[in-house]
Amino acid sequence: MARSQQTYNKTEKEKKRLKKREEKQKKKEARKAESKETSGIPFAYVDHNGNLVDTPPDPSEKVKVDAESIVLGIPKKEEGDEEEFDPVRKGKVSYFDFSKGFGFIIDSEDQEKYFVHVSGLIDEVDIDDKVSFELEKGMKGMNAVRVKKI
Repeated sequence: MARSQQTYNKTEKEKKRLKKREEKQKKKEARKAESKETSGIPFAYVDHNGNLVDTPPDPSEKVKVDAESIVLGIPKKEEGDEEEFDPVRKGKVSYFDFSKGFGFIIDSEDQEKYFVHVSGLIDEVDIDDKVSFELEKGMKGMNAVRVKKI
C-alpha cells in the first residue's frame, strides 16, 4: 500500500490557507453590501469658518481676493530692519592641550565656553592669551575657528 506524498503538516497548512481565503472573501462581500446600504454625503462643502458641511456656501458671503495681493515666500527686508552682526568675537584661551590638539576659549561678551581644535588656529595660542575667533557649528555644538592672537 503506497503512502500519500503529502504530509499531515502540509494538509493542515493548506486547510488554514483556504479558510483564510474564505474569510477574506466574506469580509469583502460584507463591505460591498454595507456600502450599498449606507450612502454618505455625495459632496462636502467648506463653509466660511472652514468646517465641512453638506449644504453649499451662500454666494453672497463670497469674498473676492486679488491675486496680486498674495505674497509668496519671505517678505523682503528693508535696510533699517536688519541688525548688523559681527561674526568676529573676542575671548580668552582658558585651556589648551598641545599634545591632544584641542582647548577651550571663553567668550568675553557672554562668558560661554567654545571648543577649539588645532586645525582651527591661525596663530599659535597659549593659556590666558586674548584671541579673536569666529563660531562654526560642529558635531557637538559651536566650535571656535579662525582663531588669531590679539
